[in-house]
Amino acid sequence: MTSSPRLPLLAGLPLAVGAGLAIPVQGRINGALGTRLNDGIAAAVVSFSTGLVVMILISLLLPRGRAGLARILPAVRSRAFPRIYVLAGGIGALFVFAQSFTVGILGVALFTVATVTGQTVSGLLVDKLGIGPAGRKSVTAIRVIGCLLTIAAVAWAVSPRFAAAGGTPGMAADGGAGPGGPAALLVPLLLPVAAGFLMSFQQAMNGTATVHYGTPIAATLVNFIAGSVVLWTAYAVKVSVAGPGNPLPAEWWYYLGGPMGCVFIGLGALLVRSLGVLVTGLGMIAGQLLGSLALDVVLPAPGTIVAPATVLGTILTLAAIILATLPWPRGALRR
Repeated sequence: MTSSPRLPLLAGLPLAVGAGLAIPVQGRINGALGTRLNDGIAAAVVSFSTGLVVMILISLLLPRGRAGLARILPAVRSRAFPRIYVLAGGIGALFVFAQSFTVGILGVALFTVATVTGQTVSGLLVDKLGIGPAGRKSVTAIRVIGCLLTIAAVAWAVSPRFAAAGGTPGMAADGGAGPGGPAALLVPLLLPVAAGFLMSFQQAMNGTATVHYGTPIAATLVNFIAGSVVLWTAYAVKVSVAGPGNPLPAEWWYYLGGPMGCVFIGLGALLVRSLGVLVTGLGMIAGQLLGSLALDVVLPAPGTIVAPATVLGTILTLAAIILATLPWPRGALRR
């Protein structure tokens, strides 16, 4: 096991924000691919498979990648960490499947609120339990307030998209047609909530594995291997029951979702040791909102709205994250 220095907050948090910028790009690509293929599982398989190819090339071509590759089996055999951690990629598979399957039903706005809610709540829990390599972090009142304010700010930032849907429960966010009522939306809504909730555990497991592999490259590779196995198995079952979906598109940009996943999975695995799971997750949420805002301005999708609430909600999210991440002294809220 190699020990790398921990990053200070002022250096690590911008990196977390940068990692989060890749999430809305991946979501836009995977959602479009799922619609094009008419098959959310196939879109997730394509995304994970392209990411796996990228990580194999990086692991073989870079000296640091080859060194990490050589440490994977010894670390697993010696039980340097619980062996179940190698299955963390299954959580990533669930997240990508949730993107591909539910963004077309819920819209980007509702999907974002659902995943952020799950991730923020579980970030507090994972830090409290000390699952990640940063150890236990106490759940202070200020951190809880910052998390609640983050969820509220994200909801405010995406509220114009709900308004565009006419406020009708059976309408998907971004003005898309929903399946017809709140009950029909329950299962599609629970999927991104569960995926967001489990993302903090994935980051904690990847961070711990990275400490023992010596590089996030190896942890990211293991993630894509595990996720690809899960998704290819699910796809094989789906094809045997319902047959294949539409043929693969020729446009090259449909295949960039996997490389985007390499970015935020790898940086997340690197940063949780220094920042903790909650702060890493909140920084990525900030990047996710900033990236979504940039996409809506530069490459707007049908039904996209950039209203004052979109900008002000994004700014409030950044303020909430600063509130939750500053090193407040104990008893600061009471004083």
